[in-house]
Amino acid sequence: MTSFTILLTTVAMALFTLFTGCHNDREPAAARPADPPASQGTIVAVGDSLTAGYGVPPSDAYPALLEKKLILAGHRWQVINAGISGETSSGTLSRIDWILKHKPDIVILETGANDGLRGVAPQLTRRNIDRIVTLFQEKDVVVVLAGMQALRNMGGPFTREFAAIYPAVAKKYDLILVPFFLADVAGDQALNLGDGIHPSAKGYRMITDTIYPYLLQAIERKRDGHR
Repeated sequence: MTSFTILLTTVAMALFTLFTGCHNDREPAAARPADPPASQGTIVAVGDSLTAGYGVPPSDAYPALLEKKLILAGHRWQVINAGISGETSSGTLSRIDWILKHKPDIVILETGANDGLRGVAPQLTRRNIDRIVTLFQEKDVVVVLAGMQALRNMGGPFTREFAAIYPAVAKKYDLILVPFFLADVAGDQALNLGDGIHPSAKGYRMITDTIYPYLLQAIERKRDGHR
């Protein structure tokens, strides 16, 4: 065998050994991480600064806390915060098309608080909420309506007419009604920011607990094919 032939043979054997060693002895490729469980649906929290979380980090606003509470209970629902500070019921009505782009299965509707603060005629607030609910139900969205109350300094007739809006709308459209969004929070300095109107992080935890059982009703209603 010539020296050239010996050299070729040696190189070939070395390449074969290198190839088979890399192919057979390397660690198996790490398994692809499992995809996270698919979301069971989308909940959109619609409202004003009380929903947006004015004065607290987004993670302390009630929509974020609600999503965490659902996940801990085994409900894989996404909760989108669609609150805008300062918004009235007219403003909410004007952006329904934008809200529907999120393709909500359930909407938590908290609107009208700024109407009450500004003395907007309750009849107008009622018409706006009627229309908002109708537009959601036309898309088979389950609506959880959060009841609100006007400040007492607006006068007895106004506050009574305003408060009556929410149970009346809920009854008309067969909605799930949270009687009062700020139950056990309104008027408590320990649960609100310095302005006495917007909830603190602690206040939002209480609001989350208030809304949660009504949201479970909405999830059950959606599963049953009702709106």
